[in-house]
Amino acid sequence: MIAPLLKTVFRKDRTRSQAETLYAAIAEQARAPQFFAAAGVADTVEGRYEMLSLHMALALERLRREGPPARKLSGKLLEVFFESLDSALREMGVGDLAVGRKIRGMAEEFYGRYAAYRGALTDDGAALADALARNALSTDRTEKAAMLEKYMRAADEALKSAKLENLAGAIVSLRSLSSAIDGTAI
Repeated sequence: MIAPLLKTVFRKDRTRSQAETLYAAIAEQARAPQFFAAAGVADTVEGRYEMLSLHMALALERLRREGPPARKLSGKLLEVFFESLDSALREMGVGDLAVGRKIRGMAEEFYGRYAAYRGALTDDGAALADALARNALSTDRTEKAAMLEKYMRAADEALKSAKLENLAGAIVSLRSLSSAIDGTAI
């Protein structure tokens, strides 16, 4: 009688584990040096947040396309993302009373960016480059926005064909696309 209860209490949440693995891949890809050295993203806390947001948007869009089977994973991924932001703010010395307020603001910013990127990915116009220039770039907005747009569209296409169980691996493989940013065509 107690054994099944203990198994339930101490069982590792498989979806949480998948979300943590997926988020680790997203965070790794978001830190690719090409985004900061060649693509015009500021190598600051804000710039790194923008790259995390961009890659989270790509992953969430891929999960959204999967439909109901991926809904729980999407929720857990967002949970891990915001917990990571919370932890980073605390490590930077933000006081406990201010963390919640800052996370709320960052969440609003993220959902705004996700909506802009999601809508723009389905449009062939300049909406994606405009959204990237507005949100992610610090200098040389037109040329660099076109470069980032090319990357984001190629990454979105690459993730479309990835199987759900290998999404983290597919995100890590985006490294080859980001390597193309510093000169060669994507």
